[in-house]
Amino acid sequence: MGKTVSHKLIEDHLVDGSMEPGTEIALRVDHTLTQDATGTLVMQELEALGLDRARTEVSVQYVDHNLLQTDEKNAEDHAYLRSACRRYGIWYSKAGNGVSHPTHMQRFGIPGKSMVGSDSHTPASGSMGMLAIGVGGLEAATAIAGEPVYLRMPEIWGVRLTGELPPWTSAKDIILEMLRRHSVKAGLNRIIEYYGPGVATLSAMDRHVIANMGTELGATTTVFPSDAAVYEFMRSEGREDDYREILADPDATYDITEEIDLSTIEPLVAKPSSPDNVVPVREVVGTEIGQVVIGSSANPGLRDFAIAAAMMRGRQAHDSVSFDVNPTSREILADLTKMGGTFDLISAGARIHQAGCMGCIGMGQAPAVGHNSLRTFPRNFPGRSGTREDAVWLCSPETAAASALTGVITDPRELMDKLGQDYPDLPLPERATVNTDMLVPPLPPEEARREQLVKGPNISTLPDFPPLPTSVEAPVLLKVGDNISTDEISPAGARALPYRSNVPQLAEFTFDQVDPTYPDRAKEHTDTGHLVVGGDNYGQGSSREHAAITPRYLGLKAVIAKSFARIHWQNLANFGILALEFTDPADYDRIDQGDVLALENLRDEFATSPELTVHNRTKDESYRVHHRLSQRQMDAVLAGGRIPLLARS
Repeated sequence: MGKTVSHKLIEDHLVDGSMEPGTEIALRVDHTLTQDATGTLVMQELEALGLDRARTEVSVQYVDHNLLQTDEKNAEDHAYLRSACRRYGIWYSKAGNGVSHPTHMQRFGIPGKSMVGSDSHTPASGSMGMLAIGVGGLEAATAIAGEPVYLRMPEIWGVRLTGELPPWTSAKDIILEMLRRHSVKAGLNRIIEYYGPGVATLSAMDRHVIANMGTELGATTTVFPSDAAVYEFMRSEGREDDYREILADPDATYDITEEIDLSTIEPLVAKPSSPDNVVPVREVVGTEIGQVVIGSSANPGLRDFAIAAAMMRGRQAHDSVSFDVNPTSREILADLTKMGGTFDLISAGARIHQAGCMGCIGMGQAPAVGHNSLRTFPRNFPGRSGTREDAVWLCSPETAAASALTGVITDPRELMDKLGQDYPDLPLPERATVNTDMLVPPLPPEEARREQLVKGPNISTLPDFPPLPTSVEAPVLLKVGDNISTDEISPAGARALPYRSNVPQLAEFTFDQVDPTYPDRAKEHTDTGHLVVGGDNYGQGSSREHAAITPRYLGLKAVIAKSFARIHWQNLANFGILALEFTDPADYDRIDQGDVLALENLRDEFATSPELTVHNRTKDESYRVHHRLSQRQMDAVLAGGRIPLLARS
């Protein structure tokens, strides 16, 4: 039986376990990627682990999220991260150099390599034939320390592409079509692998758009073949010597299959407030907008900015629209400028921001309440923009630029009739403007050992969490529905993000989007702790382990849910929180917020069986629950978390 690209990559890195879907496997890690919103905790974890020096082939710390410096907090983080990179032998990408995912692809990505990143969109590098997986910060830290990454062997979901995209559509519409067909949890415990003749029509950066947003489907990662398009990308970056062809065997077999005829794709848009709330643009034309933002790791390539610039050339953005452009890297901004595209955008009224994530993580560009914001971003979870009552829509650069011109959501195919606009011809440069000056290489080992960590007042130490107790009897402090995101558990935005290195302060924002009273109510139950009950896909979205750490800091003992998103499920175990699933999902409806639940003989039952009984003291009834943890994860939960476990070993 022939092998898929995914199977070849996993087989090349497998150090333990068998490639049977659902069983735990361990993979060797070649590269790691961290960014500043999650990397500060990673560096604190490296300190707690007593690491001397990074043991990967390449580890890179990017500063691309917390770029707004309205006070000293973000600057303190950056100084700390630079000192930690110098201490531990890690590359440091300076603030403003670029968003981690496209920048890593441009400068470090190599087909066939494995990578984990403390950012859920790390799978973007699957666009060039890498095995790239988003993980929690502690997984990234242990990978930097030379440990394998553990995960459940996924099913391989093969998506065969045929045909070619019509004018006025792009890669963003392909991934929006996947989300329209499926849901934010359709990819759970699956790798999505694209194959077929249509793949050859997509550039490496087009594939980056699709692989990046495979995360929004809940996939473990997304994989493309490494073929002529990847070679051309690497040649344009002056790195063709790193190219390696990796193709699926002609008789490769996939666990699940699907087909998309690219010629049938039309402009699509995700309505507020979920990436899978997708409809054709033609169904919502005329909807008034107050903001358009182009950028983010979900539309990172030069082509995505160049087409917007070409559409805006000689025209002016509508006066009702705040038109913002966030370049994804200095390299792309340089090439866009050489093409004249930067001038076209500025002349059209665009505000050009620094190269970074910016509004994608709610760091600036928060929209006005009651005004629709149209963005080329990967996510539109409630409040992620920095505005609690936001209305964020997700679309392609073509739809974004067309709408910026008209002031309403506009199908770009209508521009010929509305503005006499033909589909632009985009003569992109054959060679990228490569500038590595903002990438700081690791210090030699002897110098690194003398380096001192620079910790400002906003850099806290990691909390010391106790082991799992013998029994728990505690109230359900919060009951939430399906698809609760990590943005809703530990929010993004300029209010909370600067405290990412300060767990006690960040804890004050926990569940702020859902119930602002949660932190204060949690403090009333410090003697017993508390529980949270959730629906399906609990913890979807970002890899931020803060969404496990701050509830744990406030006394969370267990989450009982219908199902969990992969990364958050692992993060809960890493920090000693029980992740339990209802054996009968209907029992979710029998529990109310405020009910007192009891788990007795917990350590014994947990250690001997995946099945446990929860007794509702308030209603005098019992429910069966279970966990899916491996022995390795169980040991971590019993110890109070993976760091206490490692400290005792």
